[in-house]
Formats: sequence, C-alpha cells, structure tokens
Amino acid sequence: MYTDLFETRLARVRHRFAATLDSKITDTVVSANLMSRGGDGVIKRVSDSYRHLHCICGIGPTVGFTATGEAARAAETALMQAHREKRALTEPEVLNLKKALHQLRLAAASELRLMYQRGG
Repeated sequence: MYTDLFETRLARVRHRFAATLDSKITDTVVSANLMSRGGDGVIKRVSDSYRHLHCICGIGPTVGFTATGEAARAAETALMQAHREKRALTEPEVLNLKKALHQLRLAAASELRLMYQRGG
C-alpha cells in the first residue's frame, strides 16, 4: 500500500516536472542573449534562469531524468559566477551557456520521448 502511494506521488511529480521542463529551458534560451547586456532586468534574468536550471538539476534525477539533470548542471555552472556576483554575463559565459543549453535541450527531448513511450 505504501509503495503504491509513493509511486503515485512520484508519478505526479514526474508529470509536473515534464510539463514545465520545456518552458524552463526555452525561457533560459530566450534570455541567454539578453543576459550579456547591461540595463534593466539583466540580473533578474540571470537569477531566474539560474533558479530554473537549479530546479531541473535537483528534481530531474529524482524523477528519472538523470541525463537532463546532468546537462542542467553544466548550464547552471555557466551561470553560477554571474549569479553569485549579481552581474550580467560576459560574452564567453553566454557562449558556454548556449552550448550547455543546446545539450540540455537534447537530453530533455530524449528523456521526455522515453517517458511518453513508456506510457508516462
């Protein structure tokens, strides 16, 4: 009985995670170009993107998205210094972030496909 309840709750968390995964990645991809410019909102963009990626890192592996979590960790690392220093990204940091986000998108797409092939 306890195992069934746990599995049911875990499945709900997995579905919630899967439902928001693409939008979190897309929001960060869209923001990436804007994170290197000064001006209003750049620190908030860095912070929001960092938080999205940190969430993916923490929850992903727990709900069966191990590769996605690892890829999110690489993207999070690209943002970490700027996030801690509350500043815009440098051009090299933006390039590293974009590369990491590309890998994250590939990993997420693959694991989402597997999840839906297995019936959710």
